[in-house]
Amino acid sequence: MAKELNLALVGNPNCGKTSLFNVLTGSRQHVGNWPGVTVERKEGFVKYEGKDLRIIDLPGTYSFSASSEDEIIAVQYILQDKPDVVINVIDSGNIERNLYLTVQLLEMNTKVVLALNMIDEAEKKQIFIDQQKLAKLLGVPVVATVATKSTGIMEMLERAVSLEHSDRPSFRLDYGQPVNDVLQEIAAILEDLGISDERASSLLAIKLLENDDYAKEFVQLDKHDLLKETVQAGRERISAEIGFDPEIHMAGKRYEYINYLIKECVRKGTAQGDDLTEKIDRIATNKWLGIPLFFLIMFLLYMITMTFGNNFLGSYVELGFALLGEYVAGLLVNAPELVRSFFIDALIGGVGAVLVFVPLMFTMFFLISFLEDSGYMARAAYVMDRLMNAVGLHGKTAVAMIVGSGCNVAGIMSTRTLDTKKDRMIGILISPFISCSARLPVYALFAAAFFGNKKVGILPASGLVFFSLYVLGILVAVVAGKVLSKTVFKQEKSYFVMELPPYRIPTLKSLFIHMWEKTEAFVKKAGTIIFAIVVLLWILSIFPIGVTPGSYESLLGKMGSAIAPLFSPAGFGNWESAVALIVGIGAKEAIVATFGLVYGAGEEMLSTVLAQYFTPLSAYAFMIMTLLYSPCAATFGIIKKETNSLKWALFSGVYSFVIGWSLAVLVYQVGRLFGLS
Repeated sequence: MAKELNLALVGNPNCGKTSLFNVLTGSRQHVGNWPGVTVERKEGFVKYEGKDLRIIDLPGTYSFSASSEDEIIAVQYILQDKPDVVINVIDSGNIERNLYLTVQLLEMNTKVVLALNMIDEAEKKQIFIDQQKLAKLLGVPVVATVATKSTGIMEMLERAVSLEHSDRPSFRLDYGQPVNDVLQEIAAILEDLGISDERASSLLAIKLLENDDYAKEFVQLDKHDLLKETVQAGRERISAEIGFDPEIHMAGKRYEYINYLIKECVRKGTAQGDDLTEKIDRIATNKWLGIPLFFLIMFLLYMITMTFGNNFLGSYVELGFALLGEYVAGLLVNAPELVRSFFIDALIGGVGAVLVFVPLMFTMFFLISFLEDSGYMARAAYVMDRLMNAVGLHGKTAVAMIVGSGCNVAGIMSTRTLDTKKDRMIGILISPFISCSARLPVYALFAAAFFGNKKVGILPASGLVFFSLYVLGILVAVVAGKVLSKTVFKQEKSYFVMELPPYRIPTLKSLFIHMWEKTEAFVKKAGTIIFAIVVLLWILSIFPIGVTPGSYESLLGKMGSAIAPLFSPAGFGNWESAVALIVGIGAKEAIVATFGLVYGAGEEMLSTVLAQYFTPLSAYAFMIMTLLYSPCAATFGIIKKETNSLKWALFSGVYSFVIGWSLAVLVYQVGRLFGLS
């Protein structure tokens, strides 16, 4: 059996690496987490000329400085897992900056294929790269690619596979004396101690001399006196002879070498006027127009999601489940009541009430993927930075908030990019306030039931309700962050640095891959977690034996009745709502499933039934509660893991519940004062 070839994709953020990964693997990929951490791990598989290729998409990194968890993962994988070949994806339009990572890769004596990606965009900018000369100077294959058009992909794979049985390159950058001598001494000790082989020792020697924390931890420097003394003595010697720290000198030498490569291999013409990215950014990142444009785009996104995804496409799925319910009821006409209740109330009424919102999810994730792949989401984070700084928060928290609109878990994970513990803790604690996809079925259910046929001018009221909840989540997150920064956490100033990629037209293939990845998670949750919750609720709803299933007299009804008075000031003091909210702490989507179960109705009938228990005002208050109250179980778990503290996870659950309840009560009571119902 032929050996599986492991290819690692390495590159700077926004170099098109993920697009390349999607083109290569398509649906033959899976997403998990790296062992021991919650950083996303992407793997895919390719068949090339009878050979099995495993593609690893490493987190984007500008260098191997290992200052963030993403960078640590990349370094760790290359040093420990030792991929057969590394495909270094380069943004051809920013080749000078990208080559810094390339030089570090070559210093690892790793087999490398250089993929000059987005070569078409570089040429539009009048940047022309001599691929053959660059390949000769670096000693590695160089291939021009355009991932979005699948250009150069096969040649890149061919070059990567051809390196399988070749010798590893021997690259040594001349750092001059005394740096070269010190590096040789450190590398020799590493090999003698058996800490690393020849392949890794050169890079580890460099990183130790640069005082890299990850390298020191990796080799357990404090346990090896000779190694520690050699590193320290070497740093002191270099500082004394050169006049500044080794890391500064070595970074300067790398850039000297890169400048030499650029001079020899890159020709820059005169660009004809402003490119499209610059023209669009004059509006998209404008000081005065950027934020209003962002909210306008999000407004349109929610409008399209509600009108097309839910009202139009969702109606067909809703009809399908209605027909399925009638069909199953006909099949079970003579079946025992408990059997009928399980299939009709629990499965179709409960799980089916959630699955009916799959078209809404498809639409939402398609539009979000379009914004991400087009390059706009990076601008959204940039313009939101101004808003975040206005209340004393780090701008990078805007990134976590935007990511959290898809899933709060992902938003919390993205706080790893924040520079200080204070910023990271605040980002973690405010991310659950951002309206995520799991809440959308609840909004869609209530919006359709109480605002579906109403308009504000020419705009559908349901879409406005959607958008208002999204904005409210952002405002609550910002205010909560401000309060936390002034009370719980000591104020600490930090800075926001972010690269803005060029605008691109996303490919349909890439959009559908992203859309399916995210929607698949929703469907799986409906088929597992939500199914389990619904079954448990159904059991509680039929006991004690003899009561009407899902009635006030059932165990479920008694539990809800005990909690219901707490929510009366917010306008929804019925036991069904109380149960739904408590169940929603497990999974927000389960709120809809709970209503479907206790009322024994599918989504179409459910809207009618809800009108008996809610008014438009109390329905809106319920949606606010759903938006803001305690995070779901998955989010709770990731908060505990990221903070390494049960205390902070419990704090998040309690303080968000209080905020959600307080605002729901406030909106309901103020609305009543103004005569709303």
